[in-house]
Amino acid sequence: MGIDFSAPPPLVDATHHVQAAVGNTDAATRAILTLSGSLSGSNDYDKILLRAAAGAGKSVQLMRMVHDALAHPACVRVAVTAFMNRQIWPLARSLGEVFGPSQVGLLASARVLADVPDEVRTVATVVTSAKDLPAGVRVVLATASRFGSPSERTRQLSALGVAGNDERPFDVLFVDEAWQMALHLFAGVEGYAPIVVGVGDVGQLPPIDASDNPWRGDPGYNPYRAWPTAYEGFRTTFSIDLPAVWRPPAQQLALWRAFYQDWERLDCIAAPDDRGIELPALAGAAADIWATVASGCPTLLEIDGLAEPEAPDVDEPLLGVLEELLRPLLVGGFLVRTAVYDDSGAPTGEEWSSSAEPEGDPLIVILASRNAAVDDAEALVDRLSIELELREGVLAASTVDKWQGQTNRITIALHPLSGADNLDSFNSAFGRLAVACTRATHGLLMLTRSGLDELLAEAPARPGTPLGEPGTRTLPRQTHLRLLGSFARGALVVDPASASLP
Repeated sequence: MGIDFSAPPPLVDATHHVQAAVGNTDAATRAILTLSGSLSGSNDYDKILLRAAAGAGKSVQLMRMVHDALAHPACVRVAVTAFMNRQIWPLARSLGEVFGPSQVGLLASARVLADVPDEVRTVATVVTSAKDLPAGVRVVLATASRFGSPSERTRQLSALGVAGNDERPFDVLFVDEAWQMALHLFAGVEGYAPIVVGVGDVGQLPPIDASDNPWRGDPGYNPYRAWPTAYEGFRTTFSIDLPAVWRPPAQQLALWRAFYQDWERLDCIAAPDDRGIELPALAGAAADIWATVASGCPTLLEIDGLAEPEAPDVDEPLLGVLEELLRPLLVGGFLVRTAVYDDSGAPTGEEWSSSAEPEGDPLIVILASRNAAVDDAEALVDRLSIELELREGVLAASTVDKWQGQTNRITIALHPLSGADNLDSFNSAFGRLAVACTRATHGLLMLTRSGLDELLAEAPARPGTPLGEPGTRTLPRQTHLRLLGSFARGALVVDPASASLP
């Protein structure tokens, strides 16, 4: 018996390729001109915020802004920071490839020094102390915790001297993944430069969950809020959105828009025919499910008839169905293909493809909210990898939180509300669901036990604007219902006594 998937509403008023990419270029150019004016003293902006949706290519625009800042006669030296080392290291590599190790220095703690990738060491100077930075260094990178440690700014001034502003060691401080950095961490690095540029995804997970905030009774002071939200309304803050995304296939743009519904516009570089998944011969439920995923449309599969789980986050019966879905796909082999674009967003006419021997991003990643669920998913990955002799990068599993900032070809996500009996602050978090749904470049399959609609229908409405979320939103029930409307939805009934799919 086949599975009939309901189709989401058709995408309307979307532009692609160069027509979409030019919006990002124009927005970043406006930010660059504003930064130039700040350096020249022709305006009084001291905070410049470049807001991005997931997969908007913000790192490219950050590189543009660093390059243009260093070309300004009033800018001697810039700093680049972020919350985590794995956010800093790719930036160090990209900047080192442009400016070379004599001008790019990475400050690493002794604890993580050995973990710095070799590809970073070859293009940037990696040191553990400011005094060992190159004499002519123009870009210094470090995590916010390193920059914010006691006396570090004094050591920077002693080693490097003042920059063009004649007071501080840097003329501009760039903060990558800015909306993931808590305000109290930013307070430790703000004084490094008179001008701060924040770039990041406004829909990702907040720095610390609101329920852990000891100052939650005082709306005027919250040290755990993502720092840009404390400055967005200031007269001296310039803020602009990047209105296009490079990551998703065109068929997923409606889902992206559902997450960023308060944006004036959001378009997609990929056109409907630019990406695809070529499937092997499949039969039964697996054929219908993977065909819907391969269409590019975000796909929600609700499964009924499962044995009771040990707990909502320990659901071996649900993962057992997933294992049975994955096996024929991996045995038969599949191919993902992607149109190649130039920097302007125009297709070059070339096409990239990957299959059993992937290059770059992993092919399939299983994402779950809870550690216990990921432990079971990793056991699934290990079993299939051994049984089918899968190469590294074909199949992986991770928590949603750890996979933030990562990209893969096909995402299989366990819906955070699967099996839940209430909308607690963890499993209904906007940012957690946003990360799970916005990692894939080709296909998205969301799995859940049946009963999702009933849970949302019976849950009380909870209006409000939770911390770390873009714009005015109501959570959790209303937001979840809106997001579900952008999926192709189908139901699968399984026999708990059977080990095979219908």
